[in-house]
Amino acid sequence: MTNRSLAMLFGAFALLAAPLARAESPAGKAGNEMEKKGNAEEKKADAEKAKGKQMQKKGEAIEDAGDKNDNKAQEEAGKKMKKKGKAVEKSGEAHHDAAEQMEKSGTDAEKAGAKAEKDAAKAKADAKK
Repeated sequence: MTNRSLAMLFGAFALLAAPLARAESPAGKAGNEMEKKGNAEEKKADAEKAKGKQMQKKGEAIEDAGDKNDNKAQEEAGKKMKKKGKAVEKSGEAHHDAAEQMEKSGTDAEKAGAKAEKDAAKAKADAKK
């Protein structure tokens, strides 16, 4: 056998054996999906929090400008924007907490799936004895 045919033989074996090496359990798959979704939600929540902080800063600037110019309407608009920014930020924090919980649940589901898989393999091995 030449080196080339030997390499092709091992390559073919690796391609055929790869899917058999690690088939993920349904619980593990569901856990991974939940984790990914949780991570995506966390990113969205962080963006929402940042948007809220930015609104607060802008509101503060408008309020200060209204105060300097003795413009009550501008000052009130700034206070209103600041208040809305705070609400958006709090909403982002709540979404972040929910996303973290979702990610944690995904990790727990994945661990439970792995444990169940391990227990099933052990039971199968014990049954063969």
